Amino acid sequence: MKTNEEQELITKDKEHLWHAMHRHNPDASPMVADYGEGSWFTDKSGNKYLDGVSGLWCLNLGHGQQEIVDAATEQLSKLAYFPLTFGHEPAIELASKISELLGGNYRTFFSNGGSDANETAFKIARQYHRQTGNPEKYKFISRYRAYHGTTMGAMSATAQAQRRTKYDPLVPGFLHIPPPYAYRSTFADAERDDELAADFLEQTIIWEGEETVAGFIMEPFISGGGVIKPQSASYLKRIREICDKYNVLLIMDEVVSGFGRTGEMFGFMHSENVKPDMVSMAKGLTSGYMPLGATAIKNEIYEPFKEVTGNSHFRHVSTYGGHPTACAVALKNIEILEREGITNRVKELGTSKLSKLEALSSHPNVGEVRGVGFLYGLEMVSNKETKAPLQDEAMNEILRECKNKGLIIGKNGDTVPELGNVLIIAPPLTSTEEDLDFLLNTLEQVLETIKH
Repeated sequence: MKTNEEQELITKDKEHLWHAMHRHNPDASPMVADYGEGSWFTDKSGNKYLDGVSGLWCLNLGHGQQEIVDAATEQLSKLAYFPLTFGHEPAIELASKISELLGGNYRTFFSNGGSDANETAFKIARQYHRQTGNPEKYKFISRYRAYHGTTMGAMSATAQAQRRTKYDPLVPGFLHIPPPYAYRSTFADAERDDELAADFLEQTIIWEGEETVAGFIMEPFISGGGVIKPQSASYLKRIREICDKYNVLLIMDEVVSGFGRTGEMFGFMHSENVKPDMVSMAKGLTSGYMPLGATAIKNEIYEPFKEVTGNSHFRHVSTYGGHPTACAVALKNIEILEREGITNRVKELGTSKLSKLEALSSHPNVGEVRGVGFLYGLEMVSNKETKAPLQDEAMNEILRECKNKGLIIGKNGDTVPELGNVLIIAPPLTSTEEDLDFLLNTLEQVLETIKH
């Protein structure tokens, strides 16, 4: 039974709030969250749920980190706002810390979120090439199934047909290639899929004309597109070699995989001796406590922007990008991540706990389980031999039954037609062993009762 307060909120919700990613349904009653604690939140009806997707992949440290709240409060009391056309201490210290985390030699431009961070990277890349004698380098290559944001440039890089429908034409100069995806190998060769996917990047650069390609943007592990990952670290090493060979900037989108989610501070660090030219980040940068995006750029890429004549400086500004409070929150978030050894914890529990998801491969509707650290995807099928994807109705039934049992998980919605068939598991990195056991047991129970 809903309280009068909750019913009033629902009425206002239906009349005034436009929900992200939702089809209109006048009969639906939206969940209204009330408060959170650790990896759990409670709605206005008093129902408690384990957040198995960390909000939108961002609540890395869970609810109730009082140190972060205190850092925000202190900063708000000290300096409510100051633009980064000048400077302030939290932004300076955070930029220095990001460079340290990336192994040094990086400079950071702050924005509001992941889409902004990637948009910034594209503008920097095009201007960089123009100022280094390569004015025709304007094209960007990304991978099918990948998501890079909602702004027009970032959405142009996003190679998910359903995200782009009815928004065309988008920004010219964006191209897409197959990802390493052995389960549904574009090249009909699962064993060599990584190698062939990397070769396809090189071939595309050659076909397009190397003098026209400015950058290649990739997630180390495709997240929202279905948790698609290469089979070995050699894939990323090969990508780095190709980008170096053709003077193509390697832009690493770490918006989801950054800040411990995969068991390393950044996902690309699973491949030794690979340093991206740019790294975009958001989400786990503040654990969702404040909106903040960042684009870290190798110092060599910054060099051409030092020219003092003409329009050689970067003519880009974000009113709230690098807000003092957001930067203070990010610094405290990183301090906790390091002090508590969160990345090692994720690595250990990802192996001892979440890897048990792989046992679900025996289920007749689980085609493949893919994962690393606290980032897992279960590709659901109606037929294991043909790999026919499980359809939306059945996928939604699984999500609904998990919710009924107090577990929120996700799926790769609005991505590729007929292929929204991957269940997403990405709990907060501070989840207890009991939390993870609940997640595993609940999902197993639901799948045991639902077979298609």
